Amino acid sequence: MTDIEKAKQNLAGHSICLCRDGQILTDDGKGISPMMNFIAKGKDLNGFSAADLIVGKAAAMLFVKAGIVCVHGKVMSEAAKTYLEAHKIPCSFDVLTEKIINRQGTGICPMEAAVETINDAESGYEALKQKLSSFFNAKNS
Repeated sequence: MTDIEKAKQNLAGHSICLCRDGQILTDDGKGISPMMNFIAKGKDLNGFSAADLIVGKAAAMLFVKAGIVCVHGKVMSEAAKTYLEAHKIPCSFDVLTEKIINRQGTGICPMEAAVETINDAESGYEALKQKLSSFFNAKNS
């Protein structure tokens, strides 16, 4: 069984599953927080395959930054698919959607909006850190 098949198989009950050579990492955090946390902690994810519930361009940028080599999304945006393909990362999905919607269902996901015009993974990561920081500060003020 390939790493991506193992990741897909072990996604059940989690929001993300990463697999490399039999090593399986799962997380139940919302949105991009699992990948942001893995990257912030310096976790070596180079060569892992990822299965995720929702893959938008923001998540795709984090996968590229982290060295993920294959991605499956239960739901994937067209922008994420295009971004992954541009970086030569094989990807698959159960549902392809035009865009990722926010949790309230009222518009585009704020993380997607934060990286909409950015194409560099490192710049995208910095923009996402700033966006998450602004959410945290707004919540605690």
